[in-house]
Amino acid sequence: MGKRLWVERNKDGSWDAFSDDGAHIKFGKGRGQFTPGDLMKVALAGCAALSSQFAVEHTLGEGKGAKIVVDGTYDADSDAYVGFDEQVVIDATDAGLSDEDAEKLADRVSRHIEKGCTVKHTYVEPTPVRMNVTVKH
Repeated sequence: MGKRLWVERNKDGSWDAFSDDGAHIKFGKGRGQFTPGDLMKVALAGCAALSSQFAVEHTLGEGKGAKIVVDGTYDADSDAYVGFDEQVVIDATDAGLSDEDAEKLADRVSRHIEKGCTVKHTYVEPTPVRMNVTVKH
């Protein structure tokens, strides 16, 4: 089982998400807030970023990373995202890579993401969600 997470509603209508280890993020549907759908995209991009970090730093140096942009196709009829488009952009302009080295880095990054991105693995598989509703009274 992963770490325990929970959300709590704020008086202003926004929500806060917490984890047992102290992580916190504010979300909602208001301006300047991530929606739950946005957080799905952040999870996908963040997983790709962390999965690719070693390959990028190994080639370009410590502290270097990729910029990952994720967009999703939303289907209103099913009220679900039916696909995501992920763009991984690595700025290696200062590294002087040859075409062959740039291609090798792109391949290595792709392999690292394919192997290590749990979020991507989860999104491509049917993932059941079990829900239990308890009303305290």
